[in-house]
Amino acid sequence: MAVIIETERLLVRSWTREPADLASIYDMYSRPEVVRWFGNMVPLSAPEQAVEVLRRWALRGSRDGWYDIWAVERRGTGQVVGTTMIKQLPGPDDRTLTDDIEVGWHLHPDHWGNGYATEAARALIDREWAHTATAQVYAVTDPGNEASKAVTRRLGMSYLGRRTDWYGGEEVDAFVLHRPTTH
Repeated sequence: MAVIIETERLLVRSWTREPADLASIYDMYSRPEVVRWFGNMVPLSAPEQAVEVLRRWALRGSRDGWYDIWAVERRGTGQVVGTTMIKQLPGPDDRTLTDDIEVGWHLHPDHWGNGYATEAARALIDREWAHTATAQVYAVTDPGNEASKAVTRRLGMSYLGRRTDWYGGEEVDAFVLHRPTTH
């Protein structure tokens, strides 16, 4: 289990095929209140499906492992509270990756409202600014997902409007954060 980032309260780390991680994936993504914002994804209906989720996420990684989808764990407890990601956005055909970089998050409902999404996403954005020349980072949300829109505001992102040029042409609300200028 490789730790990518540590924050005050969280570890952002690789997902594993260990039973505890697979159980966390199943528990989170079997909940209708979580997956309702993911386009046409339906809740997982069997624990064995967590392995397939990990396989699909591995296919979304890019650029020599720099971009990926990771577990978010509370420091000192080992408790997984959600998922965070920074990755290339899929294009309008949903099979090719664009050069646009997306930050994202999915949290277990038991951990909503604690600031974990903002904390994990901020750490990934800071990592991006520190180690790449990326000019801007995007976030996309389902148009009805007010909680995720609130996270984008806390991150200081600007609303770009409705877009259909990512995720297979699905209509999403798009947000952007530009690299800070240094003086």
